[in-house]
Amino acid sequence: MPVPIDAIRAIHNAFRSDMAAMDEAANSAAHDSGNLGPVLKRYNFFNEVLVWHALGEEEFVFPAVEKVAPLLSQPYEQDHRGLDSLFSRLSKAISSNDSIETARTTAAFKFHLDIHLYKEDSLLYRIYDERVSLPEQGATIGNMARKVPQERYGQFVTWLISLTNLDDRENMTRIWQQAMPLPAFTKIADLVRAAAGDDWVKLTERVPELKALAKPKGT
Repeated sequence: MPVPIDAIRAIHNAFRSDMAAMDEAANSAAHDSGNLGPVLKRYNFFNEVLVWHALGEEEFVFPAVEKVAPLLSQPYEQDHRGLDSLFSRLSKAISSNDSIETARTTAAFKFHLDIHLYKEDSLLYRIYDERVSLPEQGATIGNMARKVPQERYGQFVTWLISLTNLDDRENMTRIWQQAMPLPAFTKIADLVRAAAGDDWVKLTERVPELKALAKPKGT
């Protein structure tokens, strides 16, 4: 069964996938088409999720880490401010329809984000997992989830499932199943089916309860 920190790992993997897709699209625009449409479609929501996630970490995860490893979280919060600055730079480049500057910025954004997530996964969350109790971890992840506006949660689910692999999809589905009342989880199951694509059948084999919950295609 998944543990609360698996939700963090899944979200981090989705960030990596989305940022890689944006960087590839920006590089293609700079060298070939000049069309920044694929980046434009992705970058605003990507940053919204990044901000929700960072706020959740700063409000809930970092204070918990400070209790067991003082001063550890400060550099990670500074990383967040660097990511804020890169988004502002990216927004200006896209608004100016400058494909070269957009490609330069997505490359810098990806580099900074990849290092930041690697450090979090390999050190900060490792210490968090070892020294913070599972009940407290569960409460923390629940509080972080509430940083996503309720009216945007369906969009977040679609974003996350579409960008992760089967293992992450299973973990997130089981975490939602554990945390939500049945009516809410049923809605999530419908969104998961739509976003999972060809992985849906494999996912139902891992989480058999989904078969009875998600609406058949076309309904």
